Amino acid sequence: MAQAPQEPESVCPVVESIEQLGSKWRLLVLHALQDGERRFNELKRETDANARTLSRVLDDLEGTGFVERRLEEDAPVATYYSLTPKGRSLCPVFDEIEAWADEWLET
Repeated sequence: MAQAPQEPESVCPVVESIEQLGSKWRLLVLHALQDGERRFNELKRETDANARTLSRVLDDLEGTGFVERRLEEDAPVATYYSLTPKGRSLCPVFDEIEAWADEWLET
């Protein structure tokens, strides 16, 4: 009887990292936040994401520890998003990917 292939005990760290960063939307939000704190609507404009998608992505990134939310309850109420130390640690990675893209991708 043939046995089903077994899952490797440890996943390649690169694959695991890409799975956490995941979607194009997550990458766009993380990249936009490199320059500092942003309000929801600023992120919406910068990423061209619709409100539902952006809200879901921000919740996901907050849940995985890449982004933190700050609520300012003065009138009008404002929500700000910024990178956590874990999120900021990705900035050099984005710089390297951008340098690679400049050299190897046709634009």
